Amino acid sequence: MDIHYTIAKTDQQLHQILDLQQRNLPGVLNSEEKQSQGFVTVEHDFRLLKEMNSEYPHAVALADEKVIGYALVMLPEFRDQIEILIPMFNQIDKALTKRLELKKYFIMGQVCVSKAYRGKGVFYGLYDQLKVTMSSDFACCITEVDPINTRSIKAHRNQGFKLLERYMDEKNRSWDLIYWDWT
Repeated sequence: MDIHYTIAKTDQQLHQILDLQQRNLPGVLNSEEKQSQGFVTVEHDFRLLKEMNSEYPHAVALADEKVIGYALVMLPEFRDQIEILIPMFNQIDKALTKRLELKKYFIMGQVCVSKAYRGKGVFYGLYDQLKVTMSSDFACCITEVDPINTRSIKAHRNQGFKLLERYMDEKNRSWDLIYWDWT
């Protein structure tokens, strides 16, 4: 199994990211799959995904030139582009008033690994690729995880993420705001 980590460079790779995303949204998974395998919450469209990829490209894992995993880069400038993420950005603003050393951050907008490649270190390879690509310009990577997504919580903790804050959004959903400090 030869897996190569790089950045998203083509429209074809972006379309493959969207295809993988579609297969891992909560609406297409049963409750057992969501609990054991995890899920992605946000659904992107091609225009936004490509725009997000333009300044700082997304990390991708490729096997036989096919995207088998991705970690999306989302700069704070995109804060109003996805409605479900607006509360996260507002929470980050509040939290960072106490943690000024983390001010220069980007959001890991979503991470997903194809089912056939889970448990093989692809998740960690994607984050390592993000660090290589982003650490010269940013102090940390911030993301949020639904606390019921226990697989994702554990994997992020193992990667080195720490809890910045747990909060409730306006729909009374709980979120763990977590960060990976590179300072």
